Amino acid sequence: MDQTLIIMWVGFILASYSVVGNDVIQTLGTFLSSNEKRPWWVLWLFAGTILSATLVYSWYVNDGDVSYQRLAKYPLPEPFDWYYVLPPLVLMYVTRWGIPVSTSFLILTFFSFKNLSNMLIKSVSGYLVAFAAAIVVYVLITKLLEKRFIENPIKEQEQKIWTVLQWGSTGFLWTQWLAQDFANIFVYLPRDLDVTSLIISLIILLALLAYIFYQRGGAIQKIVKSKTNTTDIRSATIIDLIYGIVLFYFKELNNVPMSTTWVFIGLLAGREIAIRWRLDGKLQWFEVKGILSDLGKVFFGLFISLLLVVFIQWVRGEDVMQMMMGI
Repeated sequence: MDQTLIIMWVGFILASYSVVGNDVIQTLGTFLSSNEKRPWWVLWLFAGTILSATLVYSWYVNDGDVSYQRLAKYPLPEPFDWYYVLPPLVLMYVTRWGIPVSTSFLILTFFSFKNLSNMLIKSVSGYLVAFAAAIVVYVLITKLLEKRFIENPIKEQEQKIWTVLQWGSTGFLWTQWLAQDFANIFVYLPRDLDVTSLIISLIILLALLAYIFYQRGGAIQKIVKSKTNTTDIRSATIIDLIYGIVLFYFKELNNVPMSTTWVFIGLLAGREIAIRWRLDGKLQWFEVKGILSDLGKVFFGLFISLLLVVFIQWVRGEDVMQMMMGI
């Protein structure tokens, strides 16, 4: 078998596992938290069906491109050397520690360093928009809704209504996230997949998604659960809806890839600040520390991705300074 083909598929499998283990929980974490009593395979069937439909739709309308044209400026490297599998390996390691690093920066930057500035601008904008939107929304609704959610557990007659609403908001969010993050996974495969490659890649993704759902999220899920009342299905519904709307806005803005991790962290940070300020009238230091810690982790991911790219450029004997100037 051709060495390039082996590296492509090994890279795809590793990237799939890394992205599913890291980013999926940022999208479906509240969904898992608020549906802990349901069998994992029911939740997997729901998410897997949407994933399949979203993937096949892009493949059909974009002539084999499943990334929603976000890989237009990320051609397959020539030659496709072994070190291209390093980014997902690094991501797998840091994910084990529950660090929500950006897979977009860690993987895509490795394939095209010159596109870093555009991706960084869009990702920082995503963080700020999500942060501001969460503060505005939760300043308005905390005492009206969130306070009531915290003080009054959901009643049985409300459960069915909120379940439908939450699954709807989760489905919307899930499609928007997939349209952004398919690029991080399929960057390893040809930009025009044939039917066989499409089916094989879909089976791999569904299997990995099943594993993550069976594990109930893993280490990254701890970040979601650490925030105020995220296990309440009513609160989870509002979080997912805001997150989905922000991602939809940036998806329609242009086809530059962005870090959904930064949007997720910005949303949770803005929400936490607004809720604590409205309920307590102030922020405790440990709350501010937690928000800064989450932000520091995403910057750490950016630093790791830059360090990895620079290291490989040095190994290959290329001019690192010239590469940096080309951003």
